Amino acid sequence: MTDHRNVLRRRLGLFPVTNIVIANMVGAGIFTTSGLLMADLGDPLLMLLLWMAGGIVALCGALSYGQLGAAMPQAGGEYYFLSRLYHPLFGFLSGWVSFVVGFSAPIAASAIGCSEYLARAFPSLFLMNGDATTASALIAKKVVAILIILAFTSIHYRGMKLGARVQNVLTILKVGLILFLVFSGFIFGKGDISHLSSGIHAELSFTGWKSMGLSLLWIMFAYSGWNAATYIGSEVKEPRKNVPLSLVLGTLAVIVLYILLNVFYLYAIPPDDMKGVISIGGLAAGRAFGGAAENVLSLLIAFALFSSLSAFIILGPRVYYAMAKDGHFFNFVASVHPRFNVPHKAVILQAIIAVIMVLSGSFDQILTYMGFSLGIFPILAVLGVFKLRR
Repeated sequence: MTDHRNVLRRRLGLFPVTNIVIANMVGAGIFTTSGLLMADLGDPLLMLLLWMAGGIVALCGALSYGQLGAAMPQAGGEYYFLSRLYHPLFGFLSGWVSFVVGFSAPIAASAIGCSEYLARAFPSLFLMNGDATTASALIAKKVVAILIILAFTSIHYRGMKLGARVQNVLTILKVGLILFLVFSGFIFGKGDISHLSSGIHAELSFTGWKSMGLSLLWIMFAYSGWNAATYIGSEVKEPRKNVPLSLVLGTLAVIVLYILLNVFYLYAIPPDDMKGVISIGGLAAGRAFGGAAENVLSLLIAFALFSSLSAFIILGPRVYYAMAKDGHFFNFVASVHPRFNVPHKAVILQAIIAVIMVLSGSFDQILTYMGFSLGIFPILAVLGVFKLRR
């Protein structure tokens, strides 16, 4: 018999699920990668074409996952799909990779990123006194990162209804701030549309193709997260309609946002000045509106990371819950809170691991943990669509 106390209820409609997809996709990547791309490519129009190409690839992935999510509308994402389509071993490996590098590491990295950008916006609150590398400043940043993790964990511990409301507000604010930045930049900011046609046009040589391939890889990291809705399939109303639709709508919205932001970057900054700049968002805001705008941009990026971190905290425990139900994870993680109807012990466990990562690693070390291993299992899941159709 099914233990109804440990069953997640379907409470989420299309709007909150789409917001979770958008929040999971739009993180720091879009504010940091375009300068690196311009250094490799040297061609503004080619860079825009690659952002469009990356969006099309992400949309194809979303369409494939939409079919899987409609056919298997349960919690767990890749873990559930790979266990059913191939063998439980594939799901087991995917689930444990997700536990460490798929969710806990991004939560830690996002929290550290939030504290870094908040420190830029409010340096006096972080005891920096003009030096961000002092021991007191570094400790303050880690303390803030941990407090951010604990705050969002406590929100999502108290139920999906409250968590979805907070996620909706954060995502709407994030999208609104990005659109405000872009359109106010075009209307009131300094820039030149001719920047889009300047620069060095890429050659179709081996080096040129190699640069395009590496650039597309960076872009795909910025688009990652288009599969978010499949992790919470057990809690989506009318999942056979809403899971695929939320993936497609969320991905399309992010493609539009990314293209608009990159056009704004190119409008505000000459291509040569973009090359190799990591904080490209801050540079563009500073060029368009003056130096003080960089503080505003730092807050915008912090909001973007709040939203992404919140989405990760929602999604991860559903994977561990699905694993525990199948006997592939700690049994206590399958427990669902009788009042809040969330896998509360999974939420707490994830927070503990994320806090340990904040205390033990730096931002770049944590990002290294999130590398190649995350790309393997989504590819296997997409290939599983052909197996599903047989």
